[in-house]
Amino acid sequence: MAGFIFVLFAQLSRFMMKSPGLSPRAFCKDEMPPQKKISVILADDHSLVRRGLVALLSLSKDVEVIAEVGDGRAAVDLTLRLKPDVVMMDLSMPNLNGFEAIRQIKKCAPSTRILVLSAYDNEEYVHQTIRGGADGYMLKSTSPEELNEAIKTVRSGKPYFSPSVLRFAENAKVNRPLDEAASNATMLSKLTAREREILQLIAEARSHQQIAEMLHISVRTVDTHRNNIIQKLGLHDTASLVTYAIKSGIVIIHR
Repeated sequence: MAGFIFVLFAQLSRFMMKSPGLSPRAFCKDEMPPQKKISVILADDHSLVRRGLVALLSLSKDVEVIAEVGDGRAAVDLTLRLKPDVVMMDLSMPNLNGFEAIRQIKKCAPSTRILVLSAYDNEEYVHQTIRGGADGYMLKSTSPEELNEAIKTVRSGKPYFSPSVLRFAENAKVNRPLDEAASNATMLSKLTAREREILQLIAEARSHQQIAEMLHISVRTVDTHRNNIIQKLGLHDTASLVTYAIKSGIVIIHR
Protein backbone atom coordinates (compact mmCIF):
# COMPACT_ATOMS: atom_id res chain seq x y z
CA MET A 1 0.00 0.00 0.00
CA ALA A 2 2.87 2.38 0.73
CA GLY A 3 4.10 1.78 -2.81
CA PHE A 4 0.71 2.66 -4.25
CA ILE A 5 0.54 5.90 -2.24
CA PHE A 6 3.98 6.94 -3.57
CA VAL A 7 2.90 6.14 -7.13
CA LEU A 8 -0.37 8.03 -6.68
CA PHE A 9 1.33 11.26 -5.62
CA ALA A 10 4.01 10.83 -8.31
CA GLN A 11 1.26 10.46 -10.92
CA LEU A 12 -0.48 13.53 -9.57
CA SER A 13 2.70 15.59 -9.87
CA ARG A 14 3.41 14.43 -13.42
CA PHE A 15 -0.23 14.84 -14.39
CA MET A 16 -0.31 18.50 -13.33
CA MET A 17 2.79 19.24 -15.40
CA LYS A 18 1.88 17.21 -18.48
CA SER A 19 -1.87 17.83 -18.83
CA PRO A 20 -2.75 21.45 -19.49
CA GLY A 21 -6.23 20.29 -20.46
CA LEU A 22 -6.85 19.35 -16.84
CA SER A 23 -4.78 22.02 -15.11
CA PRO A 24 -6.29 24.51 -12.67
CA ARG A 25 -5.83 27.26 -15.27
CA ALA A 26 -8.09 25.40 -17.65
CA PHE A 27 -10.96 25.68 -15.17
CA CYS A 28 -11.09 29.48 -14.89
CA LYS A 29 -14.63 30.76 -15.25
CA ASP A 30 -13.79 32.88 -18.26
CA GLU A 31 -12.34 29.91 -20.12
CA MET A 32 -15.15 27.37 -19.88
CA PRO A 33 -18.92 27.47 -19.46
CA PRO A 34 -20.34 26.30 -16.12
CA GLN A 35 -21.56 22.71 -16.07
CA LYS A 36 -22.80 20.23 -13.53
CA LYS A 37 -19.99 18.05 -12.34
CA ILE A 38 -20.28 14.35 -11.55
CA SER A 39 -20.65 14.06 -7.77
CA VAL A 40 -18.41 11.40 -6.25
CA ILE A 41 -17.97 9.83 -2.82
CA LEU A 42 -14.59 8.22 -2.11
CA ALA A 43 -14.50 5.14 0.13
CA ASP A 44 -11.02 3.90 1.10
CA ASP A 45 -9.60 3.01 4.49
CA HIS A 46 -6.25 4.74 3.81
CA SER A 47 -6.43 8.48 4.45
CA LEU A 48 -3.36 9.20 2.30
CA VAL A 49 -4.97 7.43 -0.64
CA ARG A 50 -8.13 9.49 -0.21
CA ARG A 51 -6.13 12.71 0.01
CA GLY A 52 -4.26 11.84 -3.16
CA LEU A 53 -7.43 10.97 -5.04
CA VAL A 54 -9.16 14.15 -3.88
CA ALA A 55 -6.20 16.21 -5.09
CA LEU A 56 -6.13 14.35 -8.39
CA LEU A 57 -9.85 14.59 -9.09
CA SER A 58 -9.92 18.27 -8.11
CA LEU A 59 -8.09 18.92 -11.37
CA SER A 60 -10.90 17.42 -13.44
CA LYS A 61 -13.50 19.67 -15.03
CA ASP A 62 -15.95 16.74 -14.92
CA VAL A 63 -15.76 15.46 -11.34
CA GLU A 64 -16.43 16.83 -7.86
CA VAL A 65 -15.65 14.84 -4.70
CA ILE A 66 -18.45 15.65 -2.26
CA ALA A 67 -17.38 13.33 0.59
CA GLU A 68 -14.75 10.80 1.62
CA VAL A 69 -15.06 7.95 4.10
CA GLY A 70 -12.85 5.25 5.56
CA ASP A 71 -15.19 2.28 5.93
CA GLY A 72 -18.03 0.59 4.11
CA ARG A 73 -20.76 1.37 6.62
CA ALA A 74 -20.06 5.10 6.39
CA ALA A 75 -20.05 4.79 2.59
CA VAL A 76 -23.55 3.29 2.65
CA ASP A 77 -24.88 5.88 5.10
CA LEU A 78 -23.44 8.87 3.19
CA THR A 79 -24.60 7.52 -0.16
CA LEU A 80 -28.18 7.27 1.08
CA ARG A 81 -27.96 10.79 2.51
CA LEU A 82 -26.08 12.63 -0.25
CA LYS A 83 -27.18 10.58 -3.27
CA PRO A 84 -23.96 10.96 -5.33
CA ASP A 85 -23.71 10.09 -9.00
CA VAL A 86 -20.77 7.73 -8.39
CA VAL A 87 -19.18 5.97 -5.42
CA MET A 88 -15.52 5.00 -5.81
CA MET A 89 -15.18 1.95 -3.60
CA ASP A 90 -12.20 0.12 -2.17
CA LEU A 91 -12.82 -3.51 -1.22
CA SER A 92 -10.69 -4.01 1.88
CA MET A 93 -12.27 -1.81 4.55
CA PRO A 94 -13.07 -2.31 8.24
CA ASN A 95 -16.54 -2.72 9.79
CA LEU A 96 -18.20 -3.31 6.41
CA ASN A 97 -16.18 -4.47 3.42
CA GLY A 98 -16.58 -3.13 -0.09
CA PHE A 99 -18.43 -6.20 -1.37
CA GLU A 100 -21.20 -5.84 1.19
CA ALA A 101 -21.29 -2.05 0.87
CA ILE A 102 -21.84 -2.46 -2.88
CA ARG A 103 -24.77 -4.82 -2.30
CA GLN A 104 -26.41 -2.51 0.23
CA ILE A 105 -25.96 0.63 -1.88
CA LYS A 106 -27.37 -1.03 -4.99
CA LYS A 107 -30.35 -2.29 -3.02
CA CYS A 108 -31.21 1.09 -1.51
CA ALA A 109 -29.84 3.50 -4.15
CA PRO A 110 -29.82 1.60 -7.46
CA SER A 111 -29.29 4.74 -9.57
CA THR A 112 -25.92 5.44 -7.92
CA ARG A 113 -23.05 4.06 -9.99
CA ILE A 114 -20.28 2.16 -8.22
CA LEU A 115 -16.71 2.10 -9.51
CA VAL A 116 -14.41 -0.25 -7.62
CA LEU A 117 -10.85 1.01 -7.18
CA SER A 118 -8.75 -1.87 -5.89
CA ALA A 119 -5.15 -3.02 -5.64
CA TYR A 120 -6.23 -6.58 -6.44
CA ASP A 121 -6.51 -7.99 -9.97
CA ASN A 122 -8.27 -11.05 -8.56
CA GLU A 123 -10.84 -12.85 -10.70
CA GLU A 124 -13.14 -13.82 -7.85
CA TYR A 125 -13.10 -10.28 -6.47
CA VAL A 126 -14.18 -8.98 -9.89
CA HIS A 127 -16.95 -11.59 -10.05
CA GLN A 128 -18.19 -10.76 -6.55
CA THR A 129 -18.38 -7.05 -7.29
CA ILE A 130 -20.29 -7.70 -10.51
CA ARG A 131 -22.71 -9.99 -8.70
CA GLY A 132 -23.18 -7.25 -6.10
CA GLY A 133 -24.03 -4.69 -8.78
CA ALA A 134 -20.78 -2.76 -9.34
CA ASP A 135 -20.60 -0.84 -12.61
CA GLY A 136 -16.84 -0.99 -13.06
CA TYR A 137 -13.56 -2.23 -11.62
CA MET A 138 -10.31 -0.27 -11.80
CA LEU A 139 -6.87 -1.08 -10.48
CA LYS A 140 -5.07 1.46 -8.34
CA SER A 141 -2.22 1.42 -10.84
CA THR A 142 -4.47 3.12 -13.40
CA SER A 143 -3.50 6.45 -14.92
CA PRO A 144 -5.27 9.68 -13.89
CA GLU A 145 -6.65 10.07 -17.42
CA GLU A 146 -8.15 6.57 -17.38
CA LEU A 147 -9.65 7.07 -13.94
CA ASN A 148 -11.37 10.26 -15.07
CA GLU A 149 -12.68 8.46 -18.16
CA ALA A 150 -13.91 5.52 -16.06
CA ILE A 151 -15.94 7.82 -13.80
CA LYS A 152 -17.58 9.51 -16.78
CA THR A 153 -18.30 6.15 -18.42
CA VAL A 154 -20.02 4.51 -15.44
CA ARG A 155 -21.97 7.72 -14.80
CA SER A 156 -23.35 7.44 -18.34
CA GLY A 157 -24.65 3.95 -17.53
CA LYS A 158 -21.93 1.94 -19.26
CA PRO A 159 -19.54 -0.50 -17.55
CA TYR A 160 -15.81 0.21 -17.35
CA PHE A 161 -13.08 -2.27 -16.45
CA SER A 162 -9.31 -1.96 -16.40
CA PRO A 163 -7.85 -3.84 -19.37
CA SER A 164 -6.09 -6.33 -17.08
CA VAL A 165 -9.38 -7.40 -15.43
CA LEU A 166 -11.65 -7.11 -18.46
CA ARG A 167 -11.35 -10.82 -19.20
CA PHE A 168 -12.53 -11.58 -15.67
CA ALA A 169 -15.61 -9.43 -16.23
CA GLU A 170 -16.35 -11.19 -19.50
CA ASN A 171 -15.95 -14.60 -17.83
CA ALA A 172 -18.47 -13.57 -15.18
CA LYS A 173 -21.14 -13.22 -17.88
CA VAL A 174 -20.95 -16.85 -18.99
CA ASN A 175 -21.88 -19.96 -17.05
CA ARG A 176 -18.87 -21.77 -15.61
CA PRO A 177 -18.51 -25.02 -13.70
CA LEU A 178 -19.03 -24.61 -9.96
CA ASP A 179 -15.57 -24.14 -8.45
CA GLU A 180 -14.57 -23.42 -4.83
CA ALA A 181 -14.98 -19.66 -5.22
CA ALA A 182 -18.43 -20.00 -6.76
CA SER A 183 -19.38 -22.47 -4.04
CA ASN A 184 -18.31 -19.97 -1.39
CA ALA A 185 -20.44 -17.29 -3.06
CA THR A 186 -23.44 -19.64 -3.08
CA MET A 187 -23.01 -20.33 0.62
CA LEU A 188 -22.58 -16.64 1.36
CA SER A 189 -25.88 -15.86 -0.36
CA LYS A 190 -27.64 -17.88 2.36
CA LEU A 191 -26.73 -15.21 4.91
CA THR A 192 -28.71 -12.04 5.51
CA ALA A 193 -27.02 -8.64 5.18
CA ARG A 194 -26.83 -8.39 8.97
CA GLU A 195 -25.28 -11.85 9.24
CA ARG A 196 -22.63 -10.94 6.67
CA GLU A 197 -21.81 -7.80 8.66
CA ILE A 198 -21.44 -9.79 11.86
CA LEU A 199 -19.35 -12.45 10.14
CA GLN A 200 -16.89 -9.78 9.01
CA LEU A 201 -16.71 -8.24 12.48
CA ILE A 202 -16.10 -11.64 14.07
CA ALA A 203 -13.35 -12.31 11.54
CA GLU A 204 -11.82 -8.93 12.45
CA ALA A 205 -11.52 -10.22 16.03
CA ARG A 206 -14.23 -7.97 17.45
CA SER A 207 -15.76 -9.20 20.70
CA HIS A 208 -19.49 -9.79 20.92
CA GLN A 209 -19.74 -6.77 23.21
CA GLN A 210 -17.97 -4.57 20.65
CA ILE A 211 -20.18 -5.85 17.84
CA ALA A 212 -23.30 -5.19 19.90
CA GLU A 213 -22.22 -1.62 20.59
CA MET A 214 -21.28 -0.94 16.96
CA LEU A 215 -24.56 -2.28 15.56
CA HIS A 216 -26.76 -1.04 18.44
CA ILE A 217 -28.06 -4.50 19.26
CA SER A 218 -27.82 -6.72 22.32
CA VAL A 219 -25.03 -9.22 22.97
CA ARG A 220 -27.66 -11.94 22.99
CA THR A 221 -28.71 -10.93 19.48
CA VAL A 222 -25.08 -11.13 18.35
CA ASP A 223 -24.87 -14.64 19.82
CA THR A 224 -28.05 -15.62 17.96
CA HIS A 225 -26.69 -14.30 14.66
CA ARG A 226 -23.37 -16.10 15.20
CA ASN A 227 -25.17 -19.40 15.82
CA ASN A 228 -27.32 -18.89 12.73
CA ILE A 229 -24.22 -18.17 10.62
CA ILE A 230 -22.50 -21.33 11.84
CA GLN A 231 -25.60 -23.40 11.11
CA LYS A 232 -26.19 -21.95 7.64
CA LEU A 233 -22.55 -22.36 6.58
CA GLY A 234 -22.14 -25.80 8.12
CA LEU A 235 -19.23 -24.67 10.27
CA HIS A 236 -18.33 -25.47 13.87
CA ASP A 237 -16.55 -22.66 15.70
CA THR A 238 -15.10 -19.15 15.48
CA ALA A 239 -11.86 -20.37 13.92
CA SER A 240 -13.75 -21.94 11.02
CA LEU A 241 -15.79 -18.74 10.63
CA VAL A 242 -12.59 -16.70 10.29
CA THR A 243 -11.15 -19.15 7.75
CA TYR A 244 -14.34 -19.00 5.70
CA ALA A 245 -14.42 -15.19 5.84
CA ILE A 246 -10.89 -15.00 4.44
CA LYS A 247 -11.51 -17.58 1.69
CA SER A 248 -14.72 -15.88 0.58
CA GLY A 249 -13.19 -12.39 0.51
CA ILE A 250 -15.25 -11.00 3.38
CA VAL A 251 -11.96 -9.95 4.92
CA ILE A 252 -8.85 -9.38 2.82
CA ILE A 253 -5.41 -10.15 4.19
CA HIS A 254 -2.89 -7.58 2.95
CA ARG A 255 0.30 -9.15 1.62
